[in-house]
Amino acid sequence: MILAQIHATLAASNFGVYVLPVLGSMLLFYGIFQVWSESRSSEKKRLQSRLKGNTTKQDKAMESILRRGALHDSKSLADKIGARFSFIPKMQTMLDQADIPWSASQMMVNLCSAAILLLVGMIVLKVHVLAAVGCAVAVVGLPILYISFRRKRRMAKLTYQLPDVFEMMSQALRAGHSLGGAIQLVHEQMPPPIATEFGQVYHEQNLGVKIEDALESMASRVDSLDVRFFVTAVVIQRQTGGDLAEILDNISGVIRERIELAGLVRGLTAEGRLSGWVLFALPILVFIGSLYLNPSYGNVLLEDPTGKLMLLIAGGMQLMGLAMIRWIVNIKV
Repeated sequence: MILAQIHATLAASNFGVYVLPVLGSMLLFYGIFQVWSESRSSEKKRLQSRLKGNTTKQDKAMESILRRGALHDSKSLADKIGARFSFIPKMQTMLDQADIPWSASQMMVNLCSAAILLLVGMIVLKVHVLAAVGCAVAVVGLPILYISFRRKRRMAKLTYQLPDVFEMMSQALRAGHSLGGAIQLVHEQMPPPIATEFGQVYHEQNLGVKIEDALESMASRVDSLDVRFFVTAVVIQRQTGGDLAEILDNISGVIRERIELAGLVRGLTAEGRLSGWVLFALPILVFIGSLYLNPSYGNVLLEDPTGKLMLLIAGGMQLMGLAMIRWIVNIKV
């Protein structure tokens, strides 16, 4: 009887060791899927609302101004902890550029707490230390990678919208609109993300902020060279005078030509980027194939101390090679 109970206990512990990581992975993928599906559904809702003529951009822009101000003025415990670290303002800027209504300090405190709890739980369940540390790092790293990806995609979309925006503003100025009226027209007629940023400029100047200061704030928030060109041109024109419509036409033409050149360069360097990924993935696939076809040959790198060291060195050199290839083909336009 005692032996049977001990055997059942060991079986239950082994069951927990194998099943709990699987359940955790399933929950992680489910969370990522939920975030992706919510973003897709929100885009569809915005498109349907735009087709039906239900414009609620004004309310959203006002809420964005108040929300971001509340995040920066918050005095919660997480904000007090995050104020001690220099990377928190950069993380908050990344969240704002990705249009995610989160506080950077609270997000980092929550992610670090979840990672510590997961690490302790997996160690208690006697999971391998490296696997536990890897899962804890993934809990912190994957959301940050998602935010960085969303920020990069949103900023690229905003850059592609700029030529049309400047042409619209130029035509509005020639039609007799003021600069504030042209900005309002962009906010009402253009799709996000450019409508969101110009809507915030429009509502800030409605609340009493000078339009030059509101544009400078947008340039700092977006952190785009093309937007800084536009803001600098507007500030100089407001101080010295000149034909702002013609200036906007020239900026629009320059940005459009630069986008075309960037697309041409990206097409010409596509082979180099593909070669980099192939060279990065090929040794990994060969190693997995050797483990499957000849386990005794492949396990030398996993079991022998010298093999482990060689595996770590090879992984580091793989990452260095991939970074070098990306540096070579990353041509600034």
